[in-house]
Amino acid sequence: MENGELIELAQRLDTLRLEHRDLDDAIHALQTNPYVDQLQMKRLKRRKLQLKDAIARIESELIPDLNA
Repeated sequence: MENGELIELAQRLDTLRLEHRDLDDAIHALQTNPYVDQLQMKRLKRRKLQLKDAIARIESELIPDLNA
């Protein structure tokens, strides 16, 4: 993998981690509300899981191939 690709992946990873943290904060704020919109909560949690999967994929790509 080229240096430019590594930098691009690292930047994408930072962006995804930030969005994941923001969603975590939003979910926590919604949970403190007694009149929480369950559909909105479900959508936020689903998006958070998608971000977690994307983060894991990118982290896996950034690990150097030991067979190379």
